[in-house]
Formats: sequence, C-alpha cells, structure tokens
Amino acid sequence: MSADLNTTYLGLKLKNPLVISACPLTAEAAVLKRLEQAGAAAAVLPSLFEEQIEHESEQMAKAEEFGTESFAEALTYFPRQDDYRTGPEEYLESIEAAKKAVSIPIVASLNGASAGGWVRYAKMMQEAGADALELNVYFVPGEMDMTGKEVEDRYFELVAAVKQSISIPLAVKIGPYFSSLCNVALRLVEAGADGLVLFNRFFHPDIDLENMETHPQLHLSAPAELSVPLRWVAMLHGRLNASLAATGGIHDAQGLLKALAAGADVGMIASVLYQKGIDQVAAILADLSKWMDEKDYASVEQLKGSMSRENCPDPAAFQRGNYMKTLTSFVGKAI
Repeated sequence: MSADLNTTYLGLKLKNPLVISACPLTAEAAVLKRLEQAGAAAAVLPSLFEEQIEHESEQMAKAEEFGTESFAEALTYFPRQDDYRTGPEEYLESIEAAKKAVSIPIVASLNGASAGGWVRYAKMMQEAGADALELNVYFVPGEMDMTGKEVEDRYFELVAAVKQSISIPLAVKIGPYFSSLCNVALRLVEAGADGLVLFNRFFHPDIDLENMETHPQLHLSAPAELSVPLRWVAMLHGRLNASLAATGGIHDAQGLLKALAAGADVGMIASVLYQKGIDQVAAILADLSKWMDEKDYASVEQLKGSMSRENCPDPAAFQRGNYMKTLTSFVGKAI
C-alpha cells in the first residue's frame, strides 16, 4: 500500500505537501490547470504589492482632478473610477478565474511593509474567493535611528491589521534576519498568523560598472539554500500553534523529504519549475512516494517533524553544538 501523502496547512486539507509558491507561473489559469494535473496540492498567486495599490489610487485621483477646472469638456477626459480597470481590480479577477479553473486551494498574496489603507484589499481577496492569504512582508530597514524593536513592532502591527480584516487563514512570509527568530515567530502567531512561510528571499542590488547604475538581481534558488529554512523549521516545529511551510531550495523529493522531516507541513517550489518544467511536480511526488514506501513510512504525518529539534536524536545539531564539529571535520583542497 502506498504511503498517505495527505497533510494539513493553514487548516486546509491538502492531497500532498507540495505547494507552488508565489511566482508569475501561477498568474495564468491555464498554467494553474497544468500544475493541478501534475499533482500540485495548492498554489500561491503572485503578490499584489502595497506600492501597486497606492500608486493606482494616487494616479486615479490625479487623473480625475487634472484639468477639471478648465472647461466643461474636461470632465470627460478620463473614465469614472468605477469603470477604470486598475491593477488591484485585475488581481481580484485573477483570483476568481483561478478558483473557476482549478479545485485545489488558491492562496492570494499581499506584499507590503506598512499598515496603511491598502490593507483593506485583504478582505477583497477573501471576497474574491481566496482560500487563504499569504502576507509577504518585504522590508529592509535602512534608517540609522530605527531600532530592532521598532522593526519587529512594525511586523506585528501589520499582521494584526491584516488579520483583523479577514476570516480566512493567514500565513506570514518573512526573512531570517532577526536577532531572535523564535521569539519573533511566537509573537507573529500571537498577532494573528495562522502559519509561517520560511523564508522570503530578499533580492539584492548589483552595480553596473559600465553605466554606473544600480539594478536588481534575481537569481533562482539553489538546493544549498534549503539549509536555512531547514534549521528554523526544525527549531519551531511543535512549539507554535501554527502551520509551517518551507520554501527556498526545494528542487527534488530529497529536499521536500528533508523539509517534512524537519517539521514543515508543506514544501513550496518555484525555481525548479523554471529550470526543469511543470512535469517536475509529478516527478517529485513520485519520488516522494517511492522513498516513503521503501522506508516503511505509512504517511506524511508519521514523517513530519521526526528530525525536528524536539525529536532529533541530536538536538544540538540545530543550534551551536555542531558548529565546532563542522569546522574541524572539514577537509578542503590543499592550496
């Protein structure tokens, strides 16, 4: 008998633990159908950005006001706001289209950094049919007078504001750069997060020396990056009343198995789909089932958290204890 791959994430019952993370691929209903057919258990839509919402509102206001004092015909320069197809409105329509196209859960995504008026769009996403919401907090503190506490409080206030506006489950996607990540995770859950997605990948600027300009760099993830979410998923498993998702570096069944063993409820993928195609979903799931059958695991639930901090035979491996061993045992190529 094949192993039971069912899992629960954000209270949603999923047929397996493989979820498509937020990326341009999930923007198209036709692609979502292919991902579902390949076996994906759920999909996160691309993010709607705080800046998009604020820019659309600002531009619409300017457009409606410009020239209206000139002469009567000026009133017809621009369409009425309720006729204007803004980016945010199209995003809401994409949620509706996704829900009609597939039967797997659809998670909407909001990317922001401040608890502004744009937060009301969370409720609109719920009304459009989203099964859950992923809040992708992307914030790089660059002010010299901003303290660590102020940074953390900004996260908690934002999560609380979003949670207050919705009744569907809320996942919060964060980066690993906190001085006490376990405490931040606990307080995010207390603020209203039903799950945590570990981790956000911050995109860093590069310098074009020819033109002396800065421009963003986007690199697809590599399997080696999985070590960071693995550590913190293992550290948090069983200690939070929340779901855990591992993302960044899962490229095959081995990566997904490691994430589950560490304690993740699901593993999220995107980069590997760009590198190897949508068929990789089915390949990962087939290899996942094969490994579990060979190792006599009856279910994903049995595997989940078996190598977490709570259950690992060597808990120190996830903290400091393995640091010296790793360094002293490394044998590099002689110079």
